[in-house]
Amino acid sequence: MSVERNRDWGEIADVPDGIEWFSSDRAASVAISDARRANQPVPQIGLTGGDLCRTLGGARTTPAMPGTSATRLSIDLGAALLDGKLHWFLAHLVVRRSWLRGQVVVAANAAHLGSWNIAPKAHPGDGRLDTLDAALAFGDRMKARSRLPLGTHVPHPDITMRRSKASQWEFRRAMPVYLDGTRVAVVNSLSVRLEPDALEVWI
Repeated sequence: MSVERNRDWGEIADVPDGIEWFSSDRAASVAISDARRANQPVPQIGLTGGDLCRTLGGARTTPAMPGTSATRLSIDLGAALLDGKLHWFLAHLVVRRSWLRGQVVVAANAAHLGSWNIAPKAHPGDGRLDTLDAALAFGDRMKARSRLPLGTHVPHPDITMRRSKASQWEFRRAMPVYLDGTRVAVVNSLSVRLEPDALEVWI
């Protein structure tokens, strides 16, 4: 069940055996994708770093030992269809040639992207992806960039924001796509959707 406003989310529990711990979003999403493609159960994920971990308030830098206490949460998972192949992402999908020019599209499950609070209202357990679609003039882009760490770049008249379970884009020219910080494809069209409560994550 996705998180609801004014309700507690997650619980403190004893860490079981078999948790796979990762220090980056991409390493975790690759493990998830490998399991999905092999029709294997998705492992329980532990996070010691990355943008989703930061969004969740995780402060752990080393894996928790089995039997010790940690926070367990039910997390949504992003999915993207790229060139006919399904990919999964834990924190964010970004479409861009450059941060400094041209169109930028972000589909965020996590609020943070590096030092930026790029999607300040994104919540990885609310059953929605936060999407931003921007094509700002250079001066406005520089102003927005300076505001990204605090998340005050939005609202902006030239940044279209949506919260949805699924979205699609068509691009005039092929665009590079980055999943959890890694470039994985160049596409003319893109479909993304959210899988609610798809993962159990420990921090």
